[in-house]
Amino acid sequence: MKKTIAILIILTVHFGFSQTGTIKGIVVDKQSENPLEGATVELLNTEVATGVITDFDGRFTLTGVPLGRQAIRVSFIGYESATIPNVVVTTGKDVSVNITLLESFNQLDEIVLTTETNKDQPLNKAAAVSARQFGIEEVTRFSGGRSDVGRLAANFAGVSTPDDSRNDIVVRGNSPIGLLWRVEGIPTPNPNHFAAFGTTGGPVSAINPNMLKNSDFITSAFPAEYGNALGGVFDLGFRTGNVDDYEFTAQAGAFTGLEATAEGPMGKNKGSFLLAARYSLVGLVGGGAGGASTAVPNYADVSFNLNFGKGKLGTFSVFGILATSDIDFLGDEIDENDLFAAEDENLFVESRFGVLGLKHRLAIGKNSYLRTIIGGSLAQSEINADRFINKDTPEERLLPFFDTDDRESRLTFSTLFNSKISNKITFRSGVLLENFGLQSLLRDREEQPDNDGDGDPDLTTFRDVDESFVVLQPYVQGRFRITEKLALNAGLHSLYSALNEQFVFEPRAGLKYNITASQSLSLGYGLHHQPAPLPLLFIDENVNGEAVQTNRNLDFVRSAHYVLGYDVKLAPSWRGKVEVYYQDIDNAAVESFPSSYSSLTEGADFVFDNDRTSLVNEGTGFNRGIEFTLEKFFSKGYYGLLTGSFFESRYEGSDGIERNTPFNNGYVVNFLTGREFKIGAAGRNVFFVDTRLATSGGQYFTPIDLEASQQAGFEVQQEDLAFSERFDNYFRWDVKFGIRLNSKTKKRSHQFYVDLQNVTDNENVFVRRYNRLTNQVDQVNQIGFFPDFGYKFQF
Repeated sequence: MKKTIAILIILTVHFGFSQTGTIKGIVVDKQSENPLEGATVELLNTEVATGVITDFDGRFTLTGVPLGRQAIRVSFIGYESATIPNVVVTTGKDVSVNITLLESFNQLDEIVLTTETNKDQPLNKAAAVSARQFGIEEVTRFSGGRSDVGRLAANFAGVSTPDDSRNDIVVRGNSPIGLLWRVEGIPTPNPNHFAAFGTTGGPVSAINPNMLKNSDFITSAFPAEYGNALGGVFDLGFRTGNVDDYEFTAQAGAFTGLEATAEGPMGKNKGSFLLAARYSLVGLVGGGAGGASTAVPNYADVSFNLNFGKGKLGTFSVFGILATSDIDFLGDEIDENDLFAAEDENLFVESRFGVLGLKHRLAIGKNSYLRTIIGGSLAQSEINADRFINKDTPEERLLPFFDTDDRESRLTFSTLFNSKISNKITFRSGVLLENFGLQSLLRDREEQPDNDGDGDPDLTTFRDVDESFVVLQPYVQGRFRITEKLALNAGLHSLYSALNEQFVFEPRAGLKYNITASQSLSLGYGLHHQPAPLPLLFIDENVNGEAVQTNRNLDFVRSAHYVLGYDVKLAPSWRGKVEVYYQDIDNAAVESFPSSYSSLTEGADFVFDNDRTSLVNEGTGFNRGIEFTLEKFFSKGYYGLLTGSFFESRYEGSDGIERNTPFNNGYVVNFLTGREFKIGAAGRNVFFVDTRLATSGGQYFTPIDLEASQQAGFEVQQEDLAFSERFDNYFRWDVKFGIRLNSKTKKRSHQFYVDLQNVTDNENVFVRRYNRLTNQVDQVNQIGFFPDFGYKFQF
């Protein structure tokens, strides 16, 4: 450790004297989202006043900006001014910011209102409650985050991650399958490496944070443009490349892998390109999957955003992600504590993910625009398991035991019309049309009889489907500034699926009242629907010798969200927030006979139950809780974030007994803080330290009937005691430190960091499972202490 710190300090000598950087961006009207020509952009806290005026396209460029964290103020006659703090300026890359200004309520030019733009408020102006924005800095800054947007969200109030090996997101006690991922305005399947069919998380994210602009994360009562989700929304947007200069980034990290990014101008209409590619570092050098396994994961992804600039027909762009991953678990090389595999199996996993879209934006007058997106996406996973019979004996043989090949494709059409009716009313309407294509095969011998008399359980087909269906989502919403202090967001979303031919209406509303300039109250309501998971809908049941999909006509699961929030600015750069919520859930899929099962408990693992057939929509559940956030935005060299969530998540199966869901941790508390120290002769280089403490209540699980498991030869759970026991409480402490160096003469910058994860080596429980080799119940723990590292070079 001492040697590492010494090396970092020595490196500062060479980069002791720094040049300046550049801030550029676009200023737009917050309601119409069209550019503002003639806005004034000023650099604050400098000895010499520096300012520029935006051009016809709302663009500006500030040059000669001192290195480090800077603040800019943007003003325009008739609009409320905005101050943007914490703009990190380096020599290696120009900083790009997108700024929105809100037209003054009474349009009094002589009155100037100034607001500080921090990320406590979402980009989507229709989100009045349970929403915030985040950017690339948060994704890469926080300790233990592995540059993963999913793990970043785990630091926010109301969010938890079930285990360290995956980035599944549990929002307010909901299953991770209730999460909606959107990329550039269209829904996508699971955007993770090693993803399983029907899930929303994975061990490694395929979303490259270097591609992201500021984006929104919403946890309840979503605005009307979001649908087909119960738990939360990740609305991710890609930034555009540098329209003036060519810039490059090369970096390496234990989790993120080897990476290269290139961007620059393209064409004659202020177009640009942005391209990023990554490849698994452990796949190149060997080694286990971050301490989680002895197997070597291989994963790679390519992301791009090509913006062709503004022409006579509007602005066109093409975006996409292509990702692939594979890993082989060989039984002879597997440890009994491996998180994902067993000693008596060879397990082979492959997955692919892709999204490709064409976006068009056409301005209609000064106050309206039409945005249309045509896209396609694909998620495919293949898993094959061969099991050793009579392993390590003369009679040893290898038996194909399990295989699945799932392919989900989507063709998507989305169009949205946005219009600023006046400075008090904004109107938005649109429609989302998706054509789902599904090819899925699932065969398994687990828990199956030996009907053919060959001495082995029969390889039974549980799912064999090849079909398509349409999902339609029209919506309309409006934002009404009733007074200077009171604003109403109201809308209506609809959801139709050709699979079950169900059509539902979902009213949404949000009300925000500014008590004073520093305090506000918010109230939100939303009705939300989502189909049961696709792996459940297409499970086959043997009915009189024929395979019948008895679940395919299940109705949507329904959830009504109620939220009350209080937000206060305690001091400059300090913010506090409290939210109380209740979610009433019904129409959950349960068994037709008395049972503890409910579809609300699915999503806690890679797989879904394959024997849950003839389900009915008679299950219920609820989530309720209170959340606290105390946040110190970065200023005076440090930041802090303290979040606390105290909640209850319960459900009822067809037996009418109220039980804990597997996501009912009871509480989640996160504390993050970090500080930057200016170093070097010119004080332009930075040494930084970040830390994160996280704790939560233990996860509930269903106990194993050991005697029955020993007799059956496979795990048998006590389903009458479903989720009645819980693991020990979770605790983890991460520490990260590093340095940012700026070249004294050239447009170059370097960053080094070391991220020490789980520094106390705390043994957090991953799972308790029946070991068919020892005939005992084993406890497998999550990843212990693991050091991550990274290096970034920008030029």
